[in-house]
Amino acid sequence: MNNQVKIVASFYKFSKWENFHEYKNKLYNIADSEGVVGTILIAAEGINGSISGYTESVNKVIKFIRSIEQFNDIKPKISLAHGRTFRKMKVRIKKEIVSMGLENIEPENITGELIDPDEWDRLVSRDDILIIDTRNIYEHSIGAFKGATLAKTSSFREFPEWADNNLPKEKNKQIAMYCTGGIRCEKASSYLINKGYKNVYQLSGGILKYLEERKETKSNWKGECFVFDYRVSLEHELKKGNYDMCHACRMPISEKDKSSRLFNEGISCPKCHQTHSEKSIKRFEERKLQLNLEKKRKNA
Repeated sequence: MNNQVKIVASFYKFSKWENFHEYKNKLYNIADSEGVVGTILIAAEGINGSISGYTESVNKVIKFIRSIEQFNDIKPKISLAHGRTFRKMKVRIKKEIVSMGLENIEPENITGELIDPDEWDRLVSRDDILIIDTRNIYEHSIGAFKGATLAKTSSFREFPEWADNNLPKEKNKQIAMYCTGGIRCEKASSYLINKGYKNVYQLSGGILKYLEERKETKSNWKGECFVFDYRVSLEHELKKGNYDMCHACRMPISEKDKSSRLFNEGISCPKCHQTHSEKSIKRFEERKLQLNLEKKRKNA
């Protein structure tokens, strides 16, 4: 890919590393020196990140991550940046790289069987398969696989309780799981296997890999895929989608939402109108003012 093209690289790997604290500043410094922005989370269980910048610069950051013994085989998913993606660079130390809030979940050792997009389409066409979307409500509100059971969660920490209350008790049930890039399914499938489920599969590379490889005319995916950056959503071939984000409630919003009388950019949208406290509204208004001032300075 052209080194002057801006890209987004998303990556993760579960692998135990005791000295992860030592890498916070190192990761930030190399990314910042290359003008790369985004977020990298590090924890004892591994690394999880999504970063953006010019191809050559992003590749230098990935090369550094691969120089760490535990992550020498990390495989980022690459897509075009389509303008602004992240505001700044952040490297954060966390208890988990994806928060489930449970101990004794070890996805580096036990996960569901990885299924590539071709095999996925064959698998989910069967009548005996339960397809589970492990993402949150605001994500699958704009797109999902045909026939999927949607987890009614507002955060991934709610998934274990949702699974306990909604999945069939039959442990031999065939279960196919998916999420945006694969990381949540690593933990979700590990959780189900620990609960005794014997036939658990997960879409390798997640929705993003599927949309990258599948033509829309031959796809079981309907709608767009929510992503956690300023692009908001992606379509097949990882093209930028048609949604924006409400910066008050973080929900994806359509052109119809933005034309509503209940939409106030940066303050509220039809989905969160009259749900915010006066204190929150004042904070949103101040943030909107600061962003407008920053935009004027850049255009001056």
